[in-house]
Amino acid sequence: MSHQIIDFRSDNVTGIIPEILQAIIRENDRYGDTSYGYDQTTIALERQLRDFFDYPVQIFPIISGTAANALTLASITPPYGAIFCHEHAHIHVHECGAAEFFTGGAKLILLQGQQGKLAPDLLDQKIRTLGKGERHSVQPAAISLTQATEWGAVYQPDHVTEICKVAKKHDMLVHMDGARFANALLALRCHPGDITWRAGVDVLCLGATKAGAMAAEVVVFFNPKPVENFGYRWQRSGHVLSKMRFLSCQLQAFWRKGVWDQHALQANRLAKNLADGISQIPSVQLVAEPDINEVFMRLPKHMITQLQSQGVLFYDWPFPDPDHQENLPLIRLVTSFATTQEMVDRFLGLLKNI
Repeated sequence: MSHQIIDFRSDNVTGIIPEILQAIIRENDRYGDTSYGYDQTTIALERQLRDFFDYPVQIFPIISGTAANALTLASITPPYGAIFCHEHAHIHVHECGAAEFFTGGAKLILLQGQQGKLAPDLLDQKIRTLGKGERHSVQPAAISLTQATEWGAVYQPDHVTEICKVAKKHDMLVHMDGARFANALLALRCHPGDITWRAGVDVLCLGATKAGAMAAEVVVFFNPKPVENFGYRWQRSGHVLSKMRFLSCQLQAFWRKGVWDQHALQANRLAKNLADGISQIPSVQLVAEPDINEVFMRLPKHMITQLQSQGVLFYDWPFPDPDHQENLPLIRLVTSFATTQEMVDRFLGLLKNI
């Protein structure tokens, strides 16, 4: 990355953390292991994640978050089913209808909620309106929540529990999109089971790519019932890689204590520093104190143009928030393991000068 460029577009734009690069090299030195996920590295990864969650999980490494989400939802939702999610959820906005495609036509039911979160009461109310058992209506099948949300907010354990209680009441399953699960878990400072299986989550799409992997996610089942269904869909969609161990070794290297938490700490801490600095500058508005590594701010259009002209990269945020103001567009800044304090300081310096 050029030293003139300050890139806050996404945690997807970074390289790979050193621990994962080393793991890939070590894995490449081994020869003669089994293919298609029956290798020793993938078997060891499942044992590692069982210890991590303190639960007998079953896992499926996969190459992208979109595939993980879509295939998982297809394994728990029939073609005539309904999936309830937030209106800004990644599965609705950024995955090109993958959930609908892989389910064979299931319907996404979109709900509003502050900071990208689902509200249990509203969720319960909307599920009741569908007409369970009525053949003229799609049938409630799954709830999808994102930890952390598209607005960079985290669900507390009791909030997840309340959503899962609604799901169980209506015989539905709960899917969690955990693309930034490491950042959320560090922010919450709780056991990973507290926001997954103990709360009632059935399946988690556990991310590593945004946090520093090359291309590695893993579907983690706490509920064994959909596992066989998922396995066939995993194979049929072309996501069972021959050299699966090169995905698994990335996940092994990342989800170790002292690796995932330290890299997530770097990203979260610098987002907090960024937000603290922004809050001290007139003419700009910090939308909320960041829970994880995403910072949302409003600033005048001329300031946006000047920042971009000086090599600062970020995305305009397309979703209006409750305090939407035409003269103060909303932008998103994302920090990562590769972000430095020097980048944060230079950005704040440019902002002050403007």
